[in-house]
Amino acid sequence: MTSIRDLVSGSLGIGERYCLEVSRADDGTLIAAHPSDRSPMDVVVFEGLERLDSPTERPPEGPLVVEVEILGRVVDGRLAGRVISSSCASPENVD
Repeated sequence: MTSIRDLVSGSLGIGERYCLEVSRADDGTLIAAHPSDRSPMDVVVFEGLERLDSPTERPPEGPLVVEVEILGRVVDGRLAGRVISSSCASPENVD
């Protein structure tokens, strides 16, 4: 039997990894559009930010394309995401 939780998790991409273009909001938060048209929420990237702090891995200013895992939590009305890598290992997932 399929639960509502399973249906929602599938449409939101919980646990999936995507290459997303993130931008910095006025308050410094990293946000991105969700790659699935079925998702009603955008993504806020707030975990794994230390992967972007290294001088050798710091992406250029402006929009960044990073690999993000969608977490099963909502923060400030957006799905939570975690930086997996400051580069994208799966180009087919680029949003």
